[in-house]
Amino acid sequence: MAVARPGSHLEQPEAMRFECLTSPDQQPWDAETLELTLQQATTCLGGLGAAVHWRDPAVGRLRLVTVGKLFPGGTEAWADLTDAANAAARAVQSGAYAWVPGDRSGHRESGAVAVPLLAGDKPIGALSVLTAGPAEPDELRRSFLHAIAAWGAERLERVPGRPSAGEAAFDRTVRIVELTAALADAVTSQDVLRAVAEHVLPPFGADGLGIYAFEKDRLHLVGHIGYPKAYRGLWSQIRGLPLTSHPIIADVIRTRTPLFIESKAEILRRYPEMAGFTATSPKNTWAFLPLIASGRAIGCCDVSFSRERPIGEEERTLLTALSGLVAQAFERARLYDAEHARAEGLQCGLLPRKLPCLPAVRAAARYLPAGRGDAVGGDWYDLIQLSADRVAMVIGDVMGHGISEAATMGRLRTAVRTLADLEMPPDELLGRLNDLVSDLGEDFYATCLYAVFDPVSRSCTLSSAGHPPPVIVHPDGTVHIPDLVPDPPLGAAEPPFATHDLQMPAQGLVVLFTDGLVESATRDIDDGVAMLRHVLAHSATVPHLVAEEMDADTDRLERLCDSVTSALLPDREQAEDDAALLMVHTHNAAARDVAVHDLPFDPRAAGQARAYVREQLTVWGLGDLVMPTELVVSELVGNAIRHAKGPVRLRLLRSRSMICEVYDGSLTTPRIRHATHTDEGGRGLQLVAACSQHWGARYLHDGKCIWVEQDIPR
Repeated sequence: MAVARPGSHLEQPEAMRFECLTSPDQQPWDAETLELTLQQATTCLGGLGAAVHWRDPAVGRLRLVTVGKLFPGGTEAWADLTDAANAAARAVQSGAYAWVPGDRSGHRESGAVAVPLLAGDKPIGALSVLTAGPAEPDELRRSFLHAIAAWGAERLERVPGRPSAGEAAFDRTVRIVELTAALADAVTSQDVLRAVAEHVLPPFGADGLGIYAFEKDRLHLVGHIGYPKAYRGLWSQIRGLPLTSHPIIADVIRTRTPLFIESKAEILRRYPEMAGFTATSPKNTWAFLPLIASGRAIGCCDVSFSRERPIGEEERTLLTALSGLVAQAFERARLYDAEHARAEGLQCGLLPRKLPCLPAVRAAARYLPAGRGDAVGGDWYDLIQLSADRVAMVIGDVMGHGISEAATMGRLRTAVRTLADLEMPPDELLGRLNDLVSDLGEDFYATCLYAVFDPVSRSCTLSSAGHPPPVIVHPDGTVHIPDLVPDPPLGAAEPPFATHDLQMPAQGLVVLFTDGLVESATRDIDDGVAMLRHVLAHSATVPHLVAEEMDADTDRLERLCDSVTSALLPDREQAEDDAALLMVHTHNAAARDVAVHDLPFDPRAAGQARAYVREQLTVWGLGDLVMPTELVVSELVGNAIRHAKGPVRLRLLRSRSMICEVYDGSLTTPRIRHATHTDEGGRGLQLVAACSQHWGARYLHDGKCIWVEQDIPR
């Protein structure tokens, strides 16, 4: 803001420091008052800028005192006003509100509005605003501009030591001015509710507040403050009720006129049908204010008092003025709430509704949307069952916030599931994902960590594209973070991605997370990771996982997730980034449930495989599976001998299902043939498919594995 002395040459506002100006009668202009007056006047009308002039009684001209920081262009034309067509001059001449439409200063404003600064009934200057809207400000904005000017004039004209007659009234105006700034910062409907409660109820002596939304002839309670717990049950019923169920609010919305009721007797006289309301309400005086935005009624604001009291004209004027400000903020907040709910619903719908209970792992997860910010982000996680009881653990974060990022997250999760079904190793899978993200455009980036746990070998193989490494908790409580150097994020990386092999303990806990869990505006990621380690070291236990305790283990993981999120994110309302957390308790396959047999690379292999199957299934008590398993193994080994190369190995795994695996040294892909009636061969894989629940192939660095799963009879 720039301030000039009367008669001085004015510089550009951005080049000047704020100075105090003394009027001819030596009464000081208060710099803070001027700055607040200009700021709130500009905000109230959504203007291009505001200015304060004082009237020089010696020459009858208006001298420029100050302009706001946003005032467009230079200020030379505003230094000394004599043109009666100017809004400020008209306001001083008439002692009332003045509006001059059109761009008269060359700053592309739609017009100028001004109100006088009064000392008693005498104009001592003017407060003017260059407007940007297409039309003249409405009555609510004009009344609020008068309130700002009255407050500013009283403060500027006040002589130290002399009491002010309207001290209480002007204090209330200050609170309303502060309310404007608070509403400008409000994002959600609940933010609006809290801002009104904080800045309106105290200066008026009110102790109750309710905001109602009106939509499709239905009334919805947005929130309430200042009512006892016993009364909240009645309020909670206002969820989509017909508007006619509350005649007072119905009249306020229908007439778009505030309604001030100063006693319960007045309610009964005007609305006899509200007898039940008066009998149960702890309040005795009410101000029902319509919320009008964009020319339509969007709701009602109810300010109430526990004691019975009159509501004066000045209070009614200020309450009416604030209802317009609340309506604009509330309409903006409702649009944000609706968009945020759609984006959050989309993201939650794309995340797993329930994590699977797999033989080798138990898991729990949390997705925590940001409490602040523009919209949801693209954090996601997944747990995917692979062949041979192996498990893929995935976590990722699409950079940015909004519905577009949530949709991109859904595409990546779908792609990961598709590629995982193809049994791709982690590095190759991330390479395919990188191509997908790169095709979305230069502005799309995502981090991702993909890990595969093998319960037989106790290995965890992973690749990371810009994502934090996992945290491993050992059975003795030791917390370990592998020293891994991640590759760049998807969309910025150049494959191949590095592969990291970790050896898991017999019972371990793998903790995957996104940066929103450990990083915030007040905490860097290293401090957040250190806090996560501390919480896990003191809260996480890794008991021996047995089948009888599977459900109990899941419950324990759920409680541990709550402990971690409560410790690292104690105030979700202030969080500015989404967070995802995936905890996986790994369980190794017992040695007695795994049988491996090396086979010769010659025609005798099929017979030896059948004999080994008979012997091992008998030991396991699975005699009912001997015949189909012999047939399956015989076909797979025979195909390996005829079409692949050695060495050949057979592995049997007893789990929820019976898993048979045949390894060979070839990368040839097996395919089911459509044999004709006259073909003597080509039906082997059809028999395998008919005798199994699932079957497929996965590729190793030195060959491939054909696997088959069969249901175990109960």
